[in-house]
Formats: sequence, structure tokens, C-alpha cells
Amino acid sequence: MNETTQNAPAAEQASPQATLDAQPARKNTRKRLLALLGLATALAAAGYAAYYYTLVRFHEETDDAYVTGNLVQLTPQVSGTVIAVHADDTQIVKAGEPVVTLDAADANIALANAEASLGQTVRQVSALYANNNVLAATVQQRQADLARARDDLRRRTEVTESGAVAAEDVAHARDAVKTAEAALETARQQLASNHTLTDQATVAEHPSVMAAAAKVREAYLADARNTLPAPVTGYVARRSVQVGQRVAPGNPLMAIVPLDGVWVDANFKEVQLKHIRIGQPVELHADLYGSKVTYHGKVVGFSAGTGSAFSALPAQNATGNWIKVVQRLPVRIQLDPVELREHPLQIGLSMQVDVQTREEGGSALASGSRSGNEALYRTTYRTDVFQRQGEEADREIVRIIAQNRNGTAGTQEAAADVAQQERKLRPQRAQRSTQATPRGSTPHDVPPAA
Repeated sequence: MNETTQNAPAAEQASPQATLDAQPARKNTRKRLLALLGLATALAAAGYAAYYYTLVRFHEETDDAYVTGNLVQLTPQVSGTVIAVHADDTQIVKAGEPVVTLDAADANIALANAEASLGQTVRQVSALYANNNVLAATVQQRQADLARARDDLRRRTEVTESGAVAAEDVAHARDAVKTAEAALETARQQLASNHTLTDQATVAEHPSVMAAAAKVREAYLADARNTLPAPVTGYVARRSVQVGQRVAPGNPLMAIVPLDGVWVDANFKEVQLKHIRIGQPVELHADLYGSKVTYHGKVVGFSAGTGSAFSALPAQNATGNWIKVVQRLPVRIQLDPVELREHPLQIGLSMQVDVQTREEGGSALASGSRSGNEALYRTTYRTDVFQRQGEEADREIVRIIAQNRNGTAGTQEAAADVAQQERKLRPQRAQRSTQATPRGSTPHDVPPAA
């Protein structure tokens, strides 16, 4: 029997013993691994909890957000035939710049007739004022005639008894006095009647002149409205008007989009709105530029209803097969105009929105206050393009009145009348402007986000 055969039983006896000795070591290793795994899990949980309670819980994010803006529709105020279109899609137009021109031949004729009628009315009214002096002189003349007739009657009456004057001559003298008295009364009535037409009003403020001036203003505006200016500065979109097309008041011809005033509507789930408040800072990223460009903005308001509530076919929830669906509410976010100029955004682009909700001092709904933070986000959209047309009409009316008043056309007196009427119009324009823009409101562009 060899040595190998002799050692085999000894190896078999040693193997179970070694296995028994190795089991505690494996158990210890497993326990250590489980302990390390548990410790790592606890540390990870603690780290995430700290991260959540210090950062994550103060953020609400959504990728259901899109760029929104104003689509200013260009519509005619008068009917006519289009003879020129001065801008096309993707092109920028400035506020007040002519965009569409209509045929103004008929309007030009109507304006010329109205201006001629105003000039004629001014001359007729000016003649009324000049007649005051003429009629006053006539009254003085009739008073002198009456005094002379009375004096003649007195002299004749004194010598009647002596027979130097016939009774018939005295009768004629009495008739002459009555005639002079009647003539004086007639002259006084004519003067009073003329004063009724001219008192407490200048030529420009005379009712007849004001009525003719209103017709000139109407005709001037009708003529000016054949040129359609851009109400705001922006980019042309959805142009549908063509040269030769017959248009009517209210027909949309194109849209003008002011891209410097766009905002973001972020559609948050209703469960995310608990801590979102007006005035909270927002970080945004556009899919157009990626994560390299970060926009900063502010929450400026909440929609009055969810998207489904304002849809064309609202959901009918009072049904037997109702299924609850989490609703989304649009939240309006104002962008920093400086960043918007550096990286323009078009309407409809997708955005990633992150609202920082740490500060909850703002309100959940706008209160309508024009003081404090809410006043910063109160916006009034306005344009003075169409007001300019009215001011031009007023200047034209003043010019016509001055040039037809007392034959002063082209003289220094006419220029003085124009200046005087301009001074009278300034307070009226200022009052109209104040009424159009409430105190505390802001113009088209809202303030930049902090």
C-alpha cells in the first residue's frame, strides 16, 4: 500500500473539520457586509432626507410649460380695397409704421368737401361777429335820428300857437318821431339777435363751426384709416391679406407679435400648487437653447381655472364611469427682459420650469392692489398710434379755422390763432391720456425680474 492510499482517510477526516471552522468566518463576513450595507443605506437615506428638507422640498418643477405672448390682430376700421401690403411674415414692424394701405380716393373727396364746408362756415360765423359792430353803429345812428326828430317836434310845437307853423307840419313831425323810435327799436332787436348768435363763444367755439369741425374730424379719420399702422412693435405672423382684396371693418388681416413681452405659462399639477406664491423666483430652460442658457423670472399670477375647465368641450364629471384625473393649473411666469433680448423666444416653445418656493410671503391670488409687489406685475397694454390720427385731425381743423377767420390766411394773426388753439387742445389731450392710463399702471413692457 502506497503513501497516497494511506493519507486518503486522514484527508477525509480533516475536511469536515475545516468546513466547520470556515462557517463562523463566512457568517462574520456576511454580517459585516450586511452591516456595511445597512450603514450605507442609512447614510444615503439621511443624506437624501437632508437634501430633501433643505433643497428639494423648496422646488416645484414641470416640463409642461410653453412660451405665450400677445397676438395683436391688425384689423381695418373702414372698408376698402387693399392697394399695398408693406410687410410679410417673419418681418419686424415698428409701432406706427404703415403696414397695409387701402384705396382712399372716395375718402379724399369727402375730406375735401368737409374742409371746404368748415372754411365757409368759419367765414359766415366771422361775418356774424363783424355784424355786431355794424349793428351797434346802426343803433347809434337811429338814436341820433330819434334825437333829431324829437328836437324838430319840440321846436315846431313851441311856435304852433303863434301860427308860424301849420298843424300839418306838427303832425308830420310827430310821425317822424314815431318812425325814428320804431327804427331804433328795430336796430336794437337786430343787435340783440346777433349777440344771441355770438355771445359767450369765440369763432372756433361757435356751435356751427364746431359741427362743421366734427365733420372734418370724421372725414379726416376716415381718410387716415385707409392707412393701417402697426399698433405695436413686433413681428408679422399669419398674414392673410392680399393686394386687391376687399376688406371690411373687423376682418383680421395679420397678427403682430411683440416678442419682447412674452411670458411662460407653466401647467403645474394641483398637488404642486400648495407652496407656490406670487413673487417667487423661477429658473427656466428652453429646449431651444438647452441647459446652457438659464432664464430667471417671477411668478406673477395664477389662471382663474384649469385647462379642462376652459376647454371647448369641458369634462362631464357627473357620470357613472367617472375617473379622477389630476388637473393642471396654468401659472404665469414673467421673464427677465434683458435675458429675453439676449436669447429671444418664440411663442409655443417648450420650457423647463423650476419654482423656488422657500419664500411664501406672497399671495396665492392677486388681490387687485396697486401697491407693494403686486403693483410691479400689474400690466396695462396700450398704444398711442390711433390717438395720433385724432391729434393730426385737430391740427388740421385749427389751421382751417385760422386761415378763414376774418381773412387772416397766411398772416401773423393766423399763426397766432393756430398757436392759441393748440394751447387749448393740449389740456384736452392730457386729460384723455390720463383717463386712458389709470394711475399706477404700467405700459406694455412689465418690469424686469429681480
